[in-house]
Amino acid sequence: MDRPDGDDWETRLERTWSRMDALVAERGEDGFRAAVEALAAELPAGSAVADFERGCAHDSTGLPEAAVRFYRAALRTGLTGLRRRRAVVQLASSLRNTGRPQESVALLRAELARAPEEGPEAAEVAALEDAVRATLALALTDLGRAREGVSLVLTALAPHLPRYQRSMAAYARLLMEDGPAPDGPVPHPG
Repeated sequence: MDRPDGDDWETRLERTWSRMDALVAERGEDGFRAAVEALAAELPAGSAVADFERGCAHDSTGLPEAAVRFYRAALRTGLTGLRRRRAVVQLASSLRNTGRPQESVALLRAELARAPEEGPEAAEVAALEDAVRATLALALTDLGRAREGVSLVLTALAPHLPRYQRSMAAYARLLMEDGPAPDGPVPHPG
């Protein structure tokens, strides 16, 4: 079984994350990671959820390289739903932060091309679409493709603007009129 048993585990995990700053102040970053590890260890060996939470703890305490290993393991093991989408965004961010923006771009482009999630977490997964695009914009900027990144961010932002949706979407398209990057344009929402 890959999912934690009941709400009790999730509640304790959420409590640990909500107290992160206090736990780090009290026990240090190693102590916070140990608290998350103790919870992760309650899950079966090889649990994708456990690896994801370990990755989050390492990422949140400034150890992105270790986080990359845990996120990759979680995704390889079959992480699903909202945690899978979060793992992709966080893995891509960690790749970018460790000097691998091209890998980040490839991962995020694949995520944008992925079929929409179905099931009970579909809306929550879809709600992270803008996070995927924002992280992709940062990685593109690292690759010297800032116009493409800004276009992507404007496209993601436009639907959230009550009066300027149409004009911001048009500006995003105009930024790309000079030509997309050599590996093609970033897919934009329809």
